[in-house]
Amino acid sequence: MKYRFILIIALSATAGVLYAQAAQAPASVSSYYNQGRAFMVEEDWYSASEALLECLRLSPAHVEATAALAECYYNLGEFDEALVWVRKARVLARGNIALANLEAFVLIALGQLDAAFSVIAESLSREPYNKEALFAASELDIARGHSGDAVRRYQDAVRRYPDDRRLLVSLALVQGSLGNTEQAKSYIERALLQHTDDHRVYYYAAYLDAEAGRINSAIAHAEKSLFYRPGFDPARSLLANLRYRTGKYEEAARLADEAIAFNQKNLSAWYLKGMSYAQLGRKGDARNIFINALAIDQSDEFIRVALEERLIADTNLEDPARVRWADYHFNRARDYRAANLSDQALFEYRRGLRINPYAPARKEYAEILRLQGYPARYVDELRFMQQLGAADKTVDDAVEAYDALLAEALHRQWGVDPATSGGRHWNVAIFSVVSQSSFYHADAGALTASYIKDFMIHDRNITPMNIELRQPSFSAAFREARSAGADYFLIISVNENERDISVKGEFFVARTGSPAGVFSSYRTGADKLRNASRGITEQLSASLPFRSVLLQHKQGQGLIDKGKADGVRAGATYDVVRKKQTVIKNEGIGILYSPGDVVGALIITVVDEEVAAGTLSRVGFFDHIADGDEVLLIPETQDAASPPSVDQQHAADPELRALLRTLR
Repeated sequence: MKYRFILIIALSATAGVLYAQAAQAPASVSSYYNQGRAFMVEEDWYSASEALLECLRLSPAHVEATAALAECYYNLGEFDEALVWVRKARVLARGNIALANLEAFVLIALGQLDAAFSVIAESLSREPYNKEALFAASELDIARGHSGDAVRRYQDAVRRYPDDRRLLVSLALVQGSLGNTEQAKSYIERALLQHTDDHRVYYYAAYLDAEAGRINSAIAHAEKSLFYRPGFDPARSLLANLRYRTGKYEEAARLADEAIAFNQKNLSAWYLKGMSYAQLGRKGDARNIFINALAIDQSDEFIRVALEERLIADTNLEDPARVRWADYHFNRARDYRAANLSDQALFEYRRGLRINPYAPARKEYAEILRLQGYPARYVDELRFMQQLGAADKTVDDAVEAYDALLAEALHRQWGVDPATSGGRHWNVAIFSVVSQSSFYHADAGALTASYIKDFMIHDRNITPMNIELRQPSFSAAFREARSAGADYFLIISVNENERDISVKGEFFVARTGSPAGVFSSYRTGADKLRNASRGITEQLSASLPFRSVLLQHKQGQGLIDKGKADGVRAGATYDVVRKKQTVIKNEGIGILYSPGDVVGALIITVVDEEVAAGTLSRVGFFDHIADGDEVLLIPETQDAASPPSVDQQHAADPELRALLRTLR
């Protein structure tokens, strides 16, 4: 709906010009159609749509205007509307293969891949070498995760049409997305040689150079694109992004201002301006920019996260602004609770409490924990409210009642406090490498890494280390993680377009720098950044082996610092290993220890929320079991995250699909 609203406003803005023209000369179907086509040549899709709608008002069966309007909506990203109009055009011009191809592109953009396949197959059966149908088939291959098939199809087409700009650029973009930088460079250079004054080719050359780390060349190509077409917004946005990446924050902000002057609703430009101001130390200005941007569209997650990160980093806990922006999350949490979506509600409460720890909504958060079967954690949250002076009689009564209820809890029987004795046994550093910068949001990797770190704070087994997220290179990230004593480090990268996001987390052993695994998460629609970040966190958490500590042992019984919340179940058997005798595998995910360091076994008999107890049995004649020994569960085969295949890595490459779409 938001896109349609923006479209209506923008179309209305051009209506006055067209009506003024109409007042000077008699309105005619052909004049409106010609105006629309002229605007399309200039890529002014809003004005073109307005003119074509007027044409169709006068002549509803005008097939060319109907088809052109479908193309305008496609280029505006209004794919639902584009599908309506292209199907109307196909009814008016049955058998038109160009319209069939346009419908295929629209269906691919909508994710209706099977329907797109049927349309493309019909077109190719009639004209096996129809160029547009071959383009559509290649985009379908990419949407299905078959990038290798797309490369072969493009290469066959290039042999047939060796000078075609769109084919050469498409092949360069796909090769670049696959990491084949030299092949990508060769194809884009061919396109530059054959199309020396084409602003679009220079733009795509700039993008490919930026992705390959050739920043100076990328800047030169972006400037050349703007030379041939001043004000070309994609090139200006890319140049602003490159200025940001090279630390030229004032220049990046200036270019963002140019983009905003051209289109007040350009959220990527508002975002980049705010990020640039933050880097310049203009913290208050940065927050105000993000607030203004959210007034345009409250659903932009990157802008909201950027604002929240600034609030957390730059304001006092008592700042009234924190109350306002935390309430957004609390209201969403209540909506999720009403829909019985407890996990989503928990995240929203936690995010809100991260912004405003003093919020009365902590009581609601505690109630969800109680309902999920964690009374001790429920009481801990209420006690925290008492410490803050935010408790009422209801809270005080609940603490007293549950204190009595928990009198026989396992941790009290053993005399331990789970809040202080519970351990997080994996130290993970989270980074973003500065050279990785998303097509739509500069520094998207760092912002997403911050979001993922926030998720990990609530994982009871992981300590997300407090190290600078932005690192200049892999080697710098490796050095920081190793120096800080991390077990592993995670490097986050992001690909996105206006509708979809793909987040990748490359996992490495901090001691050696060797690969440990790759996690990837693709999401579309509302809350895509949140859900993709959560997906990475869940995959990482599930991949780490169970690790615990023997807190106490007496009379053949042992107590460990993990319980129901950590997946401990009665009847499970664990190895007890001498403390400080385990090492992390040099490569991959896992723990190594010598069989000679296994001093016993623990069979769980009683499970509490955060601790569990069981029967100990020693190994050998002498009892070498000691408090502080490690308690481990090593599966027979470890399903550590393994690097995905090339096609899997690019099955959902939103940036590539968006770039190919702009080539039409």
